[in-house]
Amino acid sequence: MQYGVIKNWDSGKGFGFITTDEDDDLFVHTSDLDIALSANQIREGLRVKFDVQSDFKGDRAIRVRKA
Repeated sequence: MQYGVIKNWDSGKGFGFITTDEDDDLFVHTSDLDIALSANQIREGLRVKFDVQSDFKGDRAIRVRKA
């Protein structure tokens, strides 16, 4: 599990980026949010915890929830 903050969020498109505590940026999509965290609760600067998944496009945040 890693921690970070929401760097930016486009609610119209349903995705954004998280800056990790290690200063990396990870893609996050509404489908990767934990059931307890809805897309309308996401805002820039929100502290979150998440897991990382790698695929052919690179790393992305999954199971994103409030820290």
